[in-house]
Amino acid sequence: MIRRTSRLSLRMPEERDLDFVTALFARPELVAHRPDPRPDSPEESARRLARDQAHWRVNGFGRWAIETEGRLIGFGGVTVSTEFEGLNLSYHLHPDYWGSGYATELVTEALAFACHDLQAKRVIGLVRPVNVASRRVLEKCGFGFEREVMLHGAPTHLLSFKLPVASAGEQG
Repeated sequence: MIRRTSRLSLRMPEERDLDFVTALFARPELVAHRPDPRPDSPEESARRLARDQAHWRVNGFGRWAIETEGRLIGFGGVTVSTEFEGLNLSYHLHPDYWGSGYATELVTEALAFACHDLQAKRVIGLVRPVNVASRRVLEKCGFGFEREVMLHGAPTHLLSFKLPVASAGEQG
C-alpha cells in the first residue's frame, strides 16, 4: 500500500530501511530536542524500526517510510497513542530535507488519512518547547496548543487537531 502526495511516496517501513534509520537517528541535530540528546545506537534504531513494523501488523497502519524522487528521506504518520486520547502524529525527516515543505505535506496527508480512512476523532502532536519549527508545522496544519505534559521526564507541548465529524447526511 503506497500513498502519494504531489512530491512524496508513503509506504510501510521495511527491513531494507534499517541502514537509513540507523544513520538518521545518529544525527545530533535530529536528536537535539530529546530529554537525553544522545544519538541512538544501531540496536536502538533496529528496535525503533521493529516497533514501527509491529504497529503496522497489529493496527493495519502506522508511520510511513517517506520517499521523494525515489530516495528515503524520513518516517512519519499517525500511530495509536498509548498515553493520550487520539492518534499520535509524529515525523522525523533527514535534516537535508528540512525547510522544503515536506513536513507540512506529510502532516496534511496524515490528517487526511486519519479523517477519511481511519475516521479518527482526534489527532495529537507532541513537541518539545524548543522545537519551534515542528510546532509551526503543526499549527500551520490546524493544530492548537492544548496543554503541557511530561513525556520521558521532560516538559512537552501537546497540540491537538479535532477532526470534523460527518453529519448523518454526509455518510460514505
